[in-house]
Amino acid sequence: MLNEPDNTDALLQHLKWADAEVWKKVLALNAPEKDERITKLLYHLHQVQYAFYFLWSGLPVEIAKPESFTNLNSIAKWGFDYQNKLDEFLQSNKADEKEKLIDIPWSKFLERKTGKKVVTATLRETMFQVALHSTYHRGQINTRLRELGGEPPSVDFIIWIWLNKPNADWSYLFQP
Repeated sequence: MLNEPDNTDALLQHLKWADAEVWKKVLALNAPEKDERITKLLYHLHQVQYAFYFLWSGLPVEIAKPESFTNLNSIAKWGFDYQNKLDEFLQSNKADEKEKLIDIPWSKFLERKTGKKVVTATLRETMFQVALHSTYHRGQINTRLRELGGEPPSVDFIIWIWLNKPNADWSYLFQP
């Protein structure tokens, strides 16, 4: 257990803003549309976010398959939809059960690989995992964006704070 103040809400609010900022830069550049690497990274970013959302909500883990998306814009809209679901979850009573144990089915892979029994993580710990995992992959996406000739956004947590913790802005997704 983390014996720290609960910063999970701030981390998840930052996640929402940072994801939207990265998507804004990706969609403004034409090159990523046909880039398999960035497409896979963007899909995986939201795949994991959705997987944990389903676990937190007590729902079956049913993730859209990569081939169900026609282009990057459709993956971006999927990411936007995730954020709406995340907001609903965070406003529910379930989000207050931070010490609730969350069974993560894929943890068994580590058990088989290492031969060591895994311990069950709490809701709070899995919220940290989602925020940290997303940060890791946004870094990879930003690196690839730069390789494709784009200018990645600055989405550090401290920058979000300095900017007065802005909300995620996905308005560019819905412009003609």
